[in-house]
Amino acid sequence: MPNPLYDALFAPLAHRASPLLILQDGEKITGTAFHAMIARAANALRAAGVQAGDRVAVQIAKSPEALAIYAATVSIGAVFLPLNPAYTPPEVGYFLNDATPRLFICDPAKAESLAGVASQTTLKTLDAKGGGCFGDDMAAAKAQFAPQMRLGTDLAAILYTSGTTGRSKGAMLTHDNLLSNAQTLADLWRFTASDVLLHALPIFHTHGLFVASNVSLLTGGQMIFLPGFDATTVLRLLPQATALMGVPTFYTRLLEDARFDHALTAHMRLFVSGSAPLLAETHRQFHARTGQSILERYGMTETNMNTSNPYDGERRAGTVGFPLPGVELRIMADGAEVPQGGVGGIEVRGPNVFAGYWQMPEKTREELRPDGWFITGDLGQLDADGYVQIVGRAKDLVISGGFNIYPIEVELALDDHPDVLESAVIGLPHPDFGEAVFAVLVAQKGCMLDADAVLASLSDRLARFKQPKAAVVVDELPRNTMGKVQKAALRASYAAWFQPTA
Repeated sequence: MPNPLYDALFAPLAHRASPLLILQDGEKITGTAFHAMIARAANALRAAGVQAGDRVAVQIAKSPEALAIYAATVSIGAVFLPLNPAYTPPEVGYFLNDATPRLFICDPAKAESLAGVASQTTLKTLDAKGGGCFGDDMAAAKAQFAPQMRLGTDLAAILYTSGTTGRSKGAMLTHDNLLSNAQTLADLWRFTASDVLLHALPIFHTHGLFVASNVSLLTGGQMIFLPGFDATTVLRLLPQATALMGVPTFYTRLLEDARFDHALTAHMRLFVSGSAPLLAETHRQFHARTGQSILERYGMTETNMNTSNPYDGERRAGTVGFPLPGVELRIMADGAEVPQGGVGGIEVRGPNVFAGYWQMPEKTREELRPDGWFITGDLGQLDADGYVQIVGRAKDLVISGGFNIYPIEVELALDDHPDVLESAVIGLPHPDFGEAVFAVLVAQKGCMLDADAVLASLSDRLARFKQPKAAVVVDELPRNTMGKVQKAALRASYAAWFQPTA
C-alpha cells in the first residue's frame, strides 16, 4: 500500500546493511537496524491506541529513537507534532489543547511537571538513551510492521510557529509538501549516497528534521547524528563528513577556533546556512578562512525551503539566492508586483506550501490565497540578477514620522562599524514620531563600544529619518534555538525608552 514518505525515505532501509547513523561516541546504526527501530516504534504507537490521522506530540531529546518515532508516526498514517524541549508546561499545555494528540511522549524528568497539562491525552516517556516507558514499549515490540496507506495530500506533520506575536499557529504539512521539497533540495544540492552529513541541528524544527534528515534519508547517505552543536565535537568529526547544515551561530563559533582552517575543510563538499540571516561579514570571513562559500537559503515553517543560492555559480552574500525549481516567488505591494529592486511582501506558491493552519480557518484565509499564493510576512526585494534579499519581517518594519524604515538597511550600516560585531534595529513607541528607530549593539571581542560614536558614524551614510535615535550595548542578542534574533523580546525590554517619565 502506498505511503509517500515511508516508501521514499524509510522502506529502502529494510535491506541496507551499511551504516545510516554515526553517533558521537562512534557507534554505528545500520539501515536495517534503524528500520527495525522504526517498526518497534510503529507497533508501540499502535499499542498506545494511535490510529491514522491521530496526532503524536513529542517533547524529547534528539536521539536515534526520537528520529525513529518521527518515521514510525508518518509510516502508520499519523501526524507528527515535535515540540521544542525548552517549552514550559503552560506552553506545552497550549499545544496539547490545540492539537489534541492521541499520545504525548516527553522526557521522564519532566513527566511530573507535564502531567497536569497532558491530562487529556496518553502520556509516555522517553529519554536520550532510549529509556522510559515508551522506550520499554519499543524494546518489547515486534520488529516488523505494515505501513498504512496514505495519499500525498494527507497530513504528515504539524509544526507550530514560534508565536512571538499572538497565538502560535500549527502549520499543517502533507506528505507531498515534505517529499517534494526533499527531492528538490537533494537534486539542487547534489546529495548522493556517498555523502556524510554532519547533523548537529535539533529535530523539532523544519531545518533539522525536514531538510537535513529527509534529504539524507532520501539519497541514501549517512548522518553523523549529534545531540546538538558543540564546536569541539564538530571539529573532531568534520574530517569524516562531506556536508554540514547549520545556523549562522554554527559558523561564527567555528570561525572563533583557529583549528577551523582550509586544511580541515578541504574535503568538504557543502556548507549550508539557514533559519536566521547570515551576516555578510561571516560569509566573507568563512571564504577567507576556508576558500569555500556558505550556501544560504530561505525557508519557513509553513513552506519548508523556498529559495537557495546556487550550488554552481555565485553564492551572493546578503541574499538567499533564487526560487527553487517548481516554486514561484513574487514581491507584492498594494495588490501588485513591485518593479525590480522595489521592496514588498514576499509571496510564494508551489508544492512545498502547507495545507493551512490547524483549526484556524480565518487565519488560513488571511495568509493563504485561494490560488495557492502564501503571504510569508517577510519583506524582500529582487536585485538586478534575480537574487532574493530578505529585508525583514513585515511586523518589524519601523514607521517613524510617516516614513517606512527597513531594519536590515540600518543594521548593515551599523555592522560596518569596525567595533560592532552585530546589531538589531527595532521600532519603539515615541511621543512625537509614533515610532523611533532604536539600535541594540554587540561589540567585537576586545572592543569597548561607544554607542554614541557608532550612531554618529551613520550621519553621512543614512538619511536622518533612518538613523537610530538611541542605542544600547549588550553582551549578546536574544535568540531562539534556531538562532533568530527575538525582536519581540527586545521591543518588550526597551518599550518605555522614549516615554516621558512621570
